Amino acid sequence: MADTGAVMDIVILAVVIAVVVLGALGGLIVGSRRKKQLPPPPPAAPDITAPPAEPHVGEEAETPREEPRRTIEEVDLPAGAGPVVIEEPPAAEAPEIEIPEPTAGRLVRLRARLSRSQNALGKGLLTLLSREHLDEDTWEEIEDTLLTADVGVQPTQELVDRLRERVKVLGTRTPAELRVLLREELITLVGPEMDRTVHTENAAGGPGVVMVVGVNGTGKTTTTGKLARVLVADGNTVVLGAADTFRAAAADQLQTWGERVGAHTVRGPEAGDPASVAFDAVKEGKEMAADAVLIDTAGRLHTKTGLMDELGKVKRVVEKQAPLDEVLLVLDATTGQNGLVQARVFAEVVDITGIVLTKLDGTAKGGIVVAVQRELGVPVKLIGLGEGPDDLAPFEPEAFVDALIGE
Repeated sequence: MADTGAVMDIVILAVVIAVVVLGALGGLIVGSRRKKQLPPPPPAAPDITAPPAEPHVGEEAETPREEPRRTIEEVDLPAGAGPVVIEEPPAAEAPEIEIPEPTAGRLVRLRARLSRSQNALGKGLLTLLSREHLDEDTWEEIEDTLLTADVGVQPTQELVDRLRERVKVLGTRTPAELRVLLREELITLVGPEMDRTVHTENAAGGPGVVMVVGVNGTGKTTTTGKLARVLVADGNTVVLGAADTFRAAAADQLQTWGERVGAHTVRGPEAGDPASVAFDAVKEGKEMAADAVLIDTAGRLHTKTGLMDELGKVKRVVEKQAPLDEVLLVLDATTGQNGLVQARVFAEVVDITGIVLTKLDGTAKGGIVVAVQRELGVPVKLIGLGEGPDDLAPFEPEAFVDALIGE
């Protein structure tokens, strides 16, 4: 019994010790949890109505002192510094104004180009006329040569008849005599009595008004720009009207031509009313006391009735400001007889007063000069003989014929 009680005492003691140990460990764990720091609370939102806090001043900073304020004149600039200069951006340079060469003798200078393209006509006629026997076959060959050069049926018949009569009556046979004879007859055929002046004098005292018309691709805008150079070279002041509003680059192209010689360009919005631009151009030309106003119109297909009617409208609107002194029809000489069809239609819509033949140096059909004059009853006033800015020349019948038949 004594042993059993001792064992029980030991067990009880062990349980008590275990309870004490477990209690101590639990206290340590709870204490450590209580000592763990919680995260700081989020900062409070600033009060936007409160005045801003004064800035903190470091311990080394001096206490600010009250000093009298100085004016800007009393403040000294750093040593070596000069007055501040504000540089203005450089102004855009105006394009250099070109001085076109005088128009007098221009066709003589360009005669070599003309003679190269028309050489076959003149040489062919002289060769045929120099044959020992001028029989019917030879005269037929002469007719064919003239027709091939687009002289036209009626003018060709007239020329051959006169040549046959003079050769028969005068008995002209030497090459030199034949050349003189042919030159005289060709000049007569071309029409030396026609007035080929580009009129820029207005009877009312204002600027002369010139309208340039033609089909697409004949070089109207370029011709208008070159014509401005011709007039400036002869001492005139020029205003350009960019009434071709349907082709985006036309107004820019014409303005570039004008800037080269100091001509003012009047233009309107793209796809705007061409008649309005033409009206404004004449109005500004009068206000500027210009000598001439050149109006570039849009290229029109001679088969399109609506476009041709619009051209008539441009003419009528311009004439409300001033009378038209010239209506120049630009024809491509390389089109030959097709150009005559175009000429007829344009002549019905506007009163053509003169012809400008472009690309005459690129065709052997120089006889178109005679044919178109006969068709319209108006003179060829200007001819284009190249791509250069001064390759538009006043038409001179004698120089033209001399280029045809050579020296």
